Amino acid sequence: MTEVGTRTFEHQPAPPVWVGGRQEKEIQWYALWTRSHCERLVQEQLSAEGFETFLPEIDVWLRQRGEKRSSRVPLFPGYLFLHHAMDKASYIAASKARGLVCILGQRWDRLESVPEHEIESVRKVLGARMNPVPYPYLREGERVRIKKGPLAGVEGILLRINAERGLLVISIDLFQRSLSVEVDCTFAAAA
Repeated sequence: MTEVGTRTFEHQPAPPVWVGGRQEKEIQWYALWTRSHCERLVQEQLSAEGFETFLPEIDVWLRQRGEKRSSRVPLFPGYLFLHHAMDKASYIAASKARGLVCILGQRWDRLESVPEHEIESVRKVLGARMNPVPYPYLREGERVRIKKGPLAGVEGILLRINAERGLLVISIDLFQRSLSVEVDCTFAAAA
């Protein structure tokens, strides 16, 4: 509340933006939970419908019929990300994807979003080709930001291996999954 002269005014939040008779939603990242091994299927369907998706994948060595071969697998099995301004029509369209269990949240107008910095951190690690691996989700540890090198600006939890090398653990808090990558500890600073 603000007092002006002898009158008291309550602060009101900024009114929503209305475009074409409807409230405009903010574009955010959402986590999609899929059936087992259906991440690519869901991604392909949503991309065909015009949605922007992100399915982080890593290369792993698999043994099939006695042969070792490289294969791309999801970094976070069972999950992918959707970048969209989610209104009811978009929610319904996205929910129709075969293989999708749900978009994480309580209902279409109360979806949980993934912070942009978490998505960008995952993208930077994958783009730097530093061989990240899935890692158990952590809540404790020293939160750091990488100051220089190919991962400059990435934030995560630093676990020391020795004085010079450490594991940087990057987490997606919403569905409690993490990845780790080995980094030079001299590049890290408290976040």
